[in-house]
Amino acid sequence: MTVHAGVDVGGTFTDAIAIDEATGAVHVAKVPTTPENQAFGFLESIRSMAIDLPDINWLVHGTTVGTNAALEKKRAACGMITTEGFRDVVELGRRDRPQTYGLFGTFEPLIPRERRIEVAQRMDAFGEVYEPLDEAAIEAGIGRLLALGAESLLIGFLHSYANPAHERRAREIAERLWPNPYITTSADVLGEFREFERFTTASLNAYLQPLIHRYVSRLREELQKGGIRRDLAIMQANGGIASADLAWQRAVGTVLSGPAAGVVAASHISALAAFENVITCDMGGTSFDVGVIVGGEPVVSHDRELEYNMPVRLPIIDIHTIGAGGGSIASVNAAGILQVGPRSAGAVPGPIAYRRGGTEVTVTDANVLLGRLANENLLGVEGAVDLDELAASFESQLGEKLGLSGVEAAAAVLKIVNDNMAGAMRLVANSKIAGSIRGRTVERGHDPREFAVFGFGGAGPLHATALARELDAPKVLVPYLPGIACALGCIVADVRHDFVQTVGRPVDEVERDEVAAILAEQAAAGRELLAADGVAVRNVEVVHEGDL
Repeated sequence: MTVHAGVDVGGTFTDAIAIDEATGAVHVAKVPTTPENQAFGFLESIRSMAIDLPDINWLVHGTTVGTNAALEKKRAACGMITTEGFRDVVELGRRDRPQTYGLFGTFEPLIPRERRIEVAQRMDAFGEVYEPLDEAAIEAGIGRLLALGAESLLIGFLHSYANPAHERRAREIAERLWPNPYITTSADVLGEFREFERFTTASLNAYLQPLIHRYVSRLREELQKGGIRRDLAIMQANGGIASADLAWQRAVGTVLSGPAAGVVAASHISALAAFENVITCDMGGTSFDVGVIVGGEPVVSHDRELEYNMPVRLPIIDIHTIGAGGGSIASVNAAGILQVGPRSAGAVPGPIAYRRGGTEVTVTDANVLLGRLANENLLGVEGAVDLDELAASFESQLGEKLGLSGVEAAAAVLKIVNDNMAGAMRLVANSKIAGSIRGRTVERGHDPREFAVFGFGGAGPLHATALARELDAPKVLVPYLPGIACALGCIVADVRHDFVQTVGRPVDEVERDEVAAILAEQAAAGRELLAADGVAVRNVEVVHEGDL
């Protein structure tokens, strides 16, 4: 059991790497992602590496199952029990609008109004009981939600961050009556004030729990049939990993976790190369993800909006994503302007060069036509593409409308996509790092001349030098096998657990011993989770931060 393996599922390809620490042997695989069930591509990538499952000591999985489900809103029927008078918090939000200008646009909350039940109870902002919990109303509400077909349950009470006693008692009641383990309490997901952000983050957790649990369970079952002797671990958006059991219980932590693995890998490799300040450029088949590493640490954000009115108030490696991957489709819009993305050819049918039935020209096709990629033996692709036919496709789809030849149209596609990606790199969000330092990008204080550009992903190195020129960045780093960097990130990531607690009082009213007790409780909870993870660790690092 000396093999460490990581598998990352992307929008187009599933990448895997296995390293045998006894022999130093490295095995890699890149297979098409299977959107209908990501587990198929996961298992195929393991088989493609020709390693024996019983030899694996550490297997970490980066998955987009949670992210896709959250954005598509096609999964579990979730019910909510909340404080009387507050069931519409998740829908009212902050009273902004989908479109800043104009009274149009719609918003559909994860939990519809008929499945949001109110019960009598109330804590005040200091954690004192203002109104006792109506336990009979909890039982009645559970019965009503089950009758409405709810599969998962969220219990979210006002000011539970200050005192979670009512939520925990309601959970005890629910565990007797609810037919499955899919129960979420908001304070356990986020012990922080701002009810909208806490309720929404917790509702996303409840919404994803059944899906992640079923996916992970099927995967573990197949791995166990193959003889694996260690449990599966799952990549988290905070840049750490967690056991499969904890991952489905804290399902919201898997949202946006795939790109996080790439930044972790970039941080690890950059440190080995003695670079502390790095802008990461992960260009895969579907998207382009930008992160920032300052002082050797990835920038982490604690306030991310997945989409309109869907904040995820958790520590997440700060990544800016645009629809500019190798599979991004190039077209001429109604105004006669060339645009690239955000539509993608994805894994199926993929770019024309993948020879899987794709007919629309993409960034990958432009790179192949211009000789920047070989027209045969592309990794994960069988056979060769006819360059004359590819040039004809560029000319008919783009060139005739723009007055360009096929080759000129392909060059224009690369110019457009590089401009789009350079813009994304300038706009990476401001986030807290290293406890008290705040990292900023080009437009917010960072000087790119002090940063190296780290290009990875299947297409990242093809564009990294052009992007570095756009930003005046002096160095470009390209890792060995850049197309599987995210899978490598799964291996080198640490186990990480985060905790937060709001204390809503003036500083001069807070005793030092009270703060020390909160921090000690969080550290103890983290150590308990590490023990539950069953991971042999070299050392445990506890980092405290204060936000005042």
